[in-house]
Amino acid sequence: MSWLSLQRRDTQLSELMDDPACDLDGLRRTYAQFGSVNSLVAGWGRVYRQHLRPRLSRDRPHRLLDIGCGGGDVPRALARWAARDGFTLRITAIDADARAIAYAAAQPPVSGLTFRQALSGDLVRQGHSFDLVTSNHLLHHLTDAELRTVLLDSEALCRDAEGRGGGLAVHSDIQRSPLAYAAFRVGVAPLFRGSFIGVDGLRSIRRSFTAPELAALAPPGWQVQTLPPYRNLLLYDAATALSDTGAPARA
Repeated sequence: MSWLSLQRRDTQLSELMDDPACDLDGLRRTYAQFGSVNSLVAGWGRVYRQHLRPRLSRDRPHRLLDIGCGGGDVPRALARWAARDGFTLRITAIDADARAIAYAAAQPPVSGLTFRQALSGDLVRQGHSFDLVTSNHLLHHLTDAELRTVLLDSEALCRDAEGRGGGLAVHSDIQRSPLAYAAFRVGVAPLFRGSFIGVDGLRSIRRSFTAPELAALAPPGWQVQTLPPYRNLLLYDAATALSDTGAPARA
């Protein structure tokens, strides 16, 4: 794989796990290994400490929406960390794929965590709102139009019925680069046999965004931060964004 082939997103590639006809045993093994691979590459412990935990208070329950939850390892980790730190965090984890929800819901229950087959737009139409909105490795699966839709949904879900909001959205994804591709191919993919992670991980990198690409696509009010190694965080602080546009905001 040369740098030239990574200069642009390869949106023609599809991941094995996204195939409705993929091998179900391989898919379940992939879901089962997500927790291990994400602990190596996704950096959610740091994201929780730097971005999510400061928004939590022990004075009241908080609500978090995780979009595209896959096998559910990230919302499970967030639930454990919040409980460990003395917070009440009620998490709704959604995925459009019934296979992902079936797998996640079949795992041992975690207090305050529920799984649901849904799109972010479904929750917008139903009038839901959340203090925190997250996703992990979702953005690279999307077309540019789908990405904008998810971001606008995230904005709406960080507001209440009166248009006010103080919520935070954090979408974490891979940052495309030849070094990321080489590091995953040599250091990570060989560790995960019998699943789709080796193939899909490399395809994910080729489908993923650079930081400037994300910044160019994001609506006003969103910010891109980079997180080592080879991560993009796309952040929306509803209180700041609404204040900047003159709309009422609350902390």
